[in-house]
Amino acid sequence: MPCRKLTWIGVLALAFVFSLAPMDPAAAAKKALPSFFNSMEIRSENLKPFKKWNSALGRYSKQEAAKKEGPCGSKKFNKCHYGKWMQFLKSIQDKDQLSQIKAVNGLMNRAKYITDKANWGRKDYWSTPSEFMTRFGDCEDYAIIKFMSLKKLGFKSEQLRVVAVKDMNLKVGHAVLIVFIGGKSYLLDNQIKQVVETKTVRHYRPVFSIGTTSWWRHRV
Repeated sequence: MPCRKLTWIGVLALAFVFSLAPMDPAAAAKKALPSFFNSMEIRSENLKPFKKWNSALGRYSKQEAAKKEGPCGSKKFNKCHYGKWMQFLKSIQDKDQLSQIKAVNGLMNRAKYITDKANWGRKDYWSTPSEFMTRFGDCEDYAIIKFMSLKKLGFKSEQLRVVAVKDMNLKVGHAVLIVFIGGKSYLLDNQIKQVVETKTVRHYRPVFSIGTTSWWRHRV
C-alpha cells in the first residue's frame, strides 16, 4: 500500500522544497553522478533540513537504551519486543548480505500497514524501530526499521539509504529502502514481496535519499 499521505501535488511540492534545501559549498560544486532509478544525484552532508529523520534517529537511541520489562502485547517498547528483534537478527547473522536483506524485507513486510493519521493523529510521523514494533506504521516506517535492522547486522552506512520517491503509476508519494551490495542496488519495498534490483523498476522517480551522514538530491 502506498503512502496516501502524499498526493501527487504534495510530492511535487516536496521535490520543490528539497530542491531549495541548502547544500554545503563542496556539494554544490560537485558534478551530478548516475544513480538508481535512472536518476542523477548530488551528495550533501547537511542533514539539518531533515527534522523528522533526525528526530527518529534521536528517539531511537534513547528508546533502545531504555529496555523495560513488559509483555510483548504492550504498545510500549520493552525487553520482549527488543529480544524478539535481536533473536531474529541473530538467526540470520551468518548468512550472506543478499540473503539477509531478503529475510529482513520479508519479515518486516508482514507487519500491518497503518497510516500516521490513524496511528499518531498526525499527517506525517517518522517512527523509530521501537515504535514500529509496537504500533506498526506506513511506508517510511518500514524503510526505517529495515535500515536499522541491517545496520545492526553490520551493513555500512554507505550501503543504506531511505528514499522518497514519486510513484508514477499511482501518482502518490512513497518511501523505500535502497541497499548497495557488490556494485548493485536493491529495492526493499513494503509494496513488493521480493527484493529486486533497482534497474528492473521503472515506475519510481526518486526525489531525495538519505543516510546517517549524508543526503542526495536526485533528478531524472
